[in-house]
Amino acid sequence: MRNAIENLLAAQQLAMATRPKVGGFPYLAEVLRKAGVKHNIWQLPACQSVYITDAGPVVSVMPSLIDGTANIPNFDREGLIKAIRVDQAGGSTFIEFLKATWEAGVITYEVDFNERIVTYRGVHGEEYVEHYSQVEV
Repeated sequence: MRNAIENLLAAQQLAMATRPKVGGFPYLAEVLRKAGVKHNIWQLPACQSVYITDAGPVVSVMPSLIDGTANIPNFDREGLIKAIRVDQAGGSTFIEFLKATWEAGVITYEVDFNERIVTYRGVHGEEYVEHYSQVEV
């Protein structure tokens, strides 16, 4: 069996090379699920992502969305839903999606690949839960 990092990177590369521009997230999620990824937990604005996989946990860190110290935006459910819908329509890059999500007051979100649920959370415990469709890969 591959180690956790190699397995995750191979699944991400496959998904990014073959996913559709519109509705690409469910495809990416299914590729990761089939590769043994159970959960993915993002921390914003730091852009730290933890993957819980069958082969072991993996952390990935991208450049932060902010420099230094900043106020956390208020949780904006409508703004979050708009960011999700724009992304689903292929109208944003992943970084643009993360920025819009942060600007909507999301400090963490978790993807449950088995249940096909994404839970977005604000600093005061606010939540928005979105189910996504099963797709064939």
